[in-house]
Amino acid sequence: MEEAIRKRAEVWTRPPYDEATRKAVKEMMENRPEECADAFYRDLEFGTGGLRGILGIGTNRMNPYVVALATQGFANYLQKQCRQEGLERKVAVSYDCRNGSAEFALTTARVFAANGFEVYLFTGMRPTPVLSFAVRYYGCCGGVMVTASHNPKEYNGYKAYGKDGGQLVSPHDRNVMQEVASIRSLDEVRMEGGEGNIRYVDEEVDQAYLEKVVSLSLGRESVKRQKGMKIVYTPLHGTGMTMVPRALRRWGFENVVCVPSQMVPDGNFSTVSSPNPEEQAAMLPAMELARREKAQIVIATDPDADRVGVAIADGKGGFVLLNGNQTGSVLVYYLIEKWKASGKITGKEYVVKTIVTTELFRDIARKNGVACYDVLTGFKYIAGLIGDLEGKETFIGGGEESYGYLAGDFVRDKDAVIACCLIAEMAADAACRGETFMDILERLYREYGFYNEALVSVSKKGMRGAAEIKEMMERLRVAPPAMLGGEKVVEVRDYKPGYASLPPSDVLQFFTEAGSKVTVRPSGTEPKIKFYFGTRTPWVNGKGLEEQMASARQKVEGFRKDLGI
Repeated sequence: MEEAIRKRAEVWTRPPYDEATRKAVKEMMENRPEECADAFYRDLEFGTGGLRGILGIGTNRMNPYVVALATQGFANYLQKQCRQEGLERKVAVSYDCRNGSAEFALTTARVFAANGFEVYLFTGMRPTPVLSFAVRYYGCCGGVMVTASHNPKEYNGYKAYGKDGGQLVSPHDRNVMQEVASIRSLDEVRMEGGEGNIRYVDEEVDQAYLEKVVSLSLGRESVKRQKGMKIVYTPLHGTGMTMVPRALRRWGFENVVCVPSQMVPDGNFSTVSSPNPEEQAAMLPAMELARREKAQIVIATDPDADRVGVAIADGKGGFVLLNGNQTGSVLVYYLIEKWKASGKITGKEYVVKTIVTTELFRDIARKNGVACYDVLTGFKYIAGLIGDLEGKETFIGGGEESYGYLAGDFVRDKDAVIACCLIAEMAADAACRGETFMDILERLYREYGFYNEALVSVSKKGMRGAAEIKEMMERLRVAPPAMLGGEKVVEVRDYKPGYASLPPSDVLQFFTEAGSKVTVRPSGTEPKIKFYFGTRTPWVNGKGLEEQMASARQKVEGFRKDLGI
C-alpha cells in the first residue's frame, strides 16, 4: 500500500471515528491491503450531481462520515448564498429505500440543523420529485435527496438541490464542489445542538404535491371512459410505492394492481438482480402478473421514482417493452396534440431533450410549431432551462432517453409519478380510439422515419477503471473514427471545451453522412463509459416493425465493431 494511502487510512483508526469503524479499518489495513487502498486512495468525489459510491468504510465510500463532510461543505455554500440573496436558511431532506439511506438523511439533517438551518425532514422515504417539490413548497434555499437512483444495491448517493428545486447547475455546482473539497477534517463539521431546528413532514406536502400532479391531466373524459383499464405497477421495492398508486387512483384509474412482493421497501432489492426499469429482467415479475391479470399496461419505477419503464400488451398474451426514446416520443406527441386541441399553442411553447435523446422529439415539435431545445445529458440541465425561460416561453414537457420525463414546472427534476399518470392516460386515450401505444409509435415512424437508438455501457471499476475510461476518451479525441458501420464520419463534436451555447462536458459525438449519430461520454454517477447509438432510416412499407428494428440493430453492431466495444 502506498504511504499516502496508509496515512489517510490511519486517520480513521483514531477518534472521532467510532470504535467499530476504527477496528474495521485496522483489520482491513492488516489483512486486505488492496481493498483498503481502493477505499482510501481518494475522497469520494462530490461531483456536479452530488455524491454516489459504494457503501462501506473509507474516504472513497458512502458512509455517515463522508455524508457529514459533504453536508458541511454544502451548508457553508448555502450560508453564503443566503446572506448574498437574502434567502431564509431552510432546506428539505428526503431519502429512498436503500441500505443506509435513512441514517444518511438523518446525518444530513443534523449537520444542517447544527449550522442554523430549519430542516424539513420526511418521516419516511419519498420519491426524488417530491423532494424537488418540497424545496419549492417550503421556500427552501436547497435540498438533499439520499439515493443512488437505479444503481445496484451496493451503492448509495446524495443529490444536492438548489432553491429552484433542481439539481445544482453552473456556477453553483462547481462552487459547492469547492466548498466540500475544502472540508478536510471531521473537526470542521457541526453535528450537535440543532435538534430543535428539524421539522418532520409527510402528509401536508404529499397532499399538496398530489393535487398538483392531478392538475396535469389532459384527457379526463378518456380516463373516465377507461377507468377500469387494468394497470400493473411495481416500485421495485422503492419510493414509488408511497405515491404512484395514490396518484393513479386520484387521476381516476380504479384498477391498479401492484406487484405484492415488490411493494416492500428493500435496500437489497431481493426480487430483482438490478432495480432498473431500463432492464427487462427487472420488469419480468410485473409482466408475469400482468399476463395473469390480463392487464393492458405495465409500469415500473426505479428506487427513487424519477424513472419509469413501460410494457404494453401486444394482443397475443404477451407484452412489448418500450425503450426510453419510444416512451418519450409518444409522450411528447401526446402532450403537443392535446395542447393543440385546447388552443394552447401560440408559438412560445417548447419541449426539451438531451443531446443523446432521439431526434424524433425535434421532428414532432417542429411540425407543430413548437420549439425543441437540446441540453447536455442530465435532467438538471432541463430544469435549468425551464428556469432560464420562465416568464418568456412555456414549457410543455421534456425527457431523456434514460426513462426520465417531466410535464409541468412545479417539479424541477424528472418525475416518474407524473409520467406514470400521463402514460396511463395516453393508454386510455388510445384505447378509446381502438389503438395501442405501438399503433401510435408506428404511425410516428411512418410519418417521420424509423428512428432506432441503442445504449451500450462499458463498466470499468476501481482506480484502474477510472484511468481506462480517461484513456478511451483521449484516444477517440486524438484519433476519431473515419468510418462507422460502413458510413463515413462527416462531423465530430467535442463538448469538452464547450459547444455552441452549451457548457463544457466530457462528451464526443460523431455524425455520419447517412444521418446516424454516435455519442460517447463517461457516466457522471457510475464507473462506466457510455456509447449512445442513433440511426434514422425511411420507413419501409411492407416490413413489420420488428423486421425494421432487426436491420437497425445490425447497423448498430457495425458501429460497435468499429469502436472496439
